[in-house]
Amino acid sequence: MEELIHGEGSGRGGVGSSQESAREIIRHVKRYGRRRVRGEDKVRIVMEGLRGEEPVSDLCRRERITKGAYYRWLKSFLEGGKRRLQGDHLREANSEEVGLLREESDHLKKLVAELLLENNRLKKSHLE
Repeated sequence: MEELIHGEGSGRGGVGSSQESAREIIRHVKRYGRRRVRGEDKVRIVMEGLRGEEPVSDLCRRERITKGAYYRWLKSFLEGGKRRLQGDHLREANSEEVGLLREESDHLKKLVAELLLENNRLKKSHLE
């Protein structure tokens, strides 16, 4: 980042380089300025907003999020709760669960194949 600010990054001189440096700085800030907020933190922030102990604008400022992000999270939170109340109990499996289920599926497929082979062997031996 330091190279971008002092113009050492592109190695080009002239008029176009200052505009290019500015674009690189803007690109860098946009790329690294965003932070990922964990799901647990989103729930905590939404719950604090629902409690109403402080204005949403103050909450967002303190948590360094936009009000738009807060209201998107709130909508998702309420929609999720609404779906759960209506009986939709589907949830996404995490990668560990998917891996375990695949292993179990492979194991069961092998068992079925072994049982089919054994069944065919017994049928043939019974016919002879």
